[in-house]
Amino acid sequence: MKFTAYERSLQGTGASRRLRLSGKVPGIVYGAGEPQMIELDHNALYFALKKEAFHSSVLEMDVAGKTAQVLLRDFQMHPWKQIVQHIDFQRVDATTRLRKKVPLHFSNEENSPAVKTDKCLVNHVATIVEVECLATALPEFISVDLGDLVKGQSLHVSDLKFPAGIKAVRHGTQNPVVVSVVEPRVDAVDAAAEAAAAEAAAAAPAKGKGGKAAPAKAAAAPAAKK
Repeated sequence: MKFTAYERSLQGTGASRRLRLSGKVPGIVYGAGEPQMIELDHNALYFALKKEAFHSSVLEMDVAGKTAQVLLRDFQMHPWKQIVQHIDFQRVDATTRLRKKVPLHFSNEENSPAVKTDKCLVNHVATIVEVECLATALPEFISVDLGDLVKGQSLHVSDLKFPAGIKAVRHGTQNPVVVSVVEPRVDAVDAAAEAAAAEAAAAAPAKGKGGKAAPAKAAAAPAAKK
């Protein structure tokens, strides 16, 4: 993914404020050399930040006709306005090894035995995973096929399949749950309502022809007089 930035010479709070008023966003690029001050068009940057790839893949930044590979590292938003205040990028190359959180893309759960046969619910406990790899191998996302899920099963980070050269970052012995399968629970209110309806139906008088209730049996005839 490509984007354009411009060199920035003025620094300081006042210069940054004037830059924002003119529709620009101040930023910095660090790593692999001297830090470089840059500015970006606010609207273009705002819409780029809405794209998943802008957060989780190596970007091509064009500055003054030169292209550099960078990663988005941080950005700050206005406390209550939809305005980007500042942005940070890191330069990377083929030898840069890094850690980065990438999104998980789930697929095929509707065809799994857990959903298709047992009518279970699939809970996506985690939607991102932190990986370690060379910058050139950084994936835009990790695919997770849920087609083999069964009732009562859980998928952990160790169960995910990563492309060659990429591994999950696990802190100590932690092996977080990514996906869990749970059986649907019947609402207690619905269950009580169904039980009451069944009881009422069983107690209702039988109907005769024409939809009218069948008449009660005639009382026994009085004994004949002697």
